[in-house]
Amino acid sequence: MEVWTLSTSTGAGYHHGDLRAALLDSALALLNTEGPGELSLRAVARHAGVSANAPYRHYRDKEALLAALATRGFTELGERLAAVGPGDGPDAELIAMARTAVDYALDHPGVYRLMFGQACSTHPDAIAASDAAIAIVAERIAAIAEAERREPLRIGLWALVHGLSTLLLDERLGTPTRAEADALVETVVRTLLGAGPGLSAPGRWGAP
Repeated sequence: MEVWTLSTSTGAGYHHGDLRAALLDSALALLNTEGPGELSLRAVARHAGVSANAPYRHYRDKEALLAALATRGFTELGERLAAVGPGDGPDAELIAMARTAVDYALDHPGVYRLMFGQACSTHPDAIAASDAAIAIVAERIAAIAEAERREPLRIGLWALVHGLSTLLLDERLGTPTRAEADALVETVVRTLLGAGPGLSAPGRWGAP
């Protein structure tokens, strides 16, 4: 049985059996306070309250740790998207999904930037988790839109969400409240869907 040695750090410490989770939690905390440039396995170990060598049990280097954070971020985003209910019609459903994605970015700015950063763009686990999150949106769109509309709508919605999230995080749109940000998301999504009733309009997106 392997036992990891606790350091004299003032971190929360590690209980046997959850080292991987403890390291990710510590990495997330450091990412939010210090940024990815200052993140290191040694700093994560110190924050988690474990020996300097302990992180190498799960992560071969800093890049592997960052990829694991991005993967967890996409997984959590996918879980939030999957939990969105049908709402009052197709338009409302897509607006709710867009709001959910933007809210995730605003709730987790450090991880969100990492998820879409170059460092994790080629890691297979992060790519798989990203594809799974996008697939949830694609499945919802497939259920409400005509075949020829699905791919443009999926790309447009994803680009809209990512663009708005980035602009809001960079404060390029000022510093709106969360309610104001939600209202902005709704307005922009309705614009994407087209003036008027949107997906529920007869003949536009396959609605009867």
